[in-house]
Amino acid sequence: MNKRLAVAFTGPSNSGKTTLILKVARKLIHEHGKRVAIIKHDPSDKARFDVEGKDSYKFSDTGAEVIVTSPTRTTYFSKQNKDLDEMIRLFNDFDILLVEGLKNLPLPRISIFRETLDSDYFPFMNALAIDETINTADYDVPSDVDILDLNDCEDVISWILKNAKEV
Repeated sequence: MNKRLAVAFTGPSNSGKTTLILKVARKLIHEHGKRVAIIKHDPSDKARFDVEGKDSYKFSDTGAEVIVTSPTRTTYFSKQNKDLDEMIRLFNDFDILLVEGLKNLPLPRISIFRETLDSDYFPFMNALAIDETINTADYDVPSDVDILDLNDCEDVISWILKNAKEV
């Protein structure tokens, strides 16, 4: 079995986390030939994947673990919180796992910022992805944090391939 790698992305709302993950995932899949899995944390429980009244909603509403399959997709519904190992088992077949959020997971973490940095993130980041709107000289960024160009996907991918955790 090939080694599987995982990395997490964090940052404030509207910093560009989802945009960066999408760009990185597309490039990893289409240019690097990697199988990519993505976990997105929904801390405010706002994401909606089903419509009330439909069978899948009714099944999920019972509290059961539900899989809906069709010719073009399979969707897994769960009313239980899963830890990282359980989520990895659900995906099973991937090369690189990209996680948005979930600050408590023991994964190497890229923090994304535009305009200003929040030093509260410093103890939890391994890399900092920023654009030209931030001058790192204005902040006391820890010396062990790698600085990445938010607009250079290959820079971010290189860091991931070198620093992601084997899972």
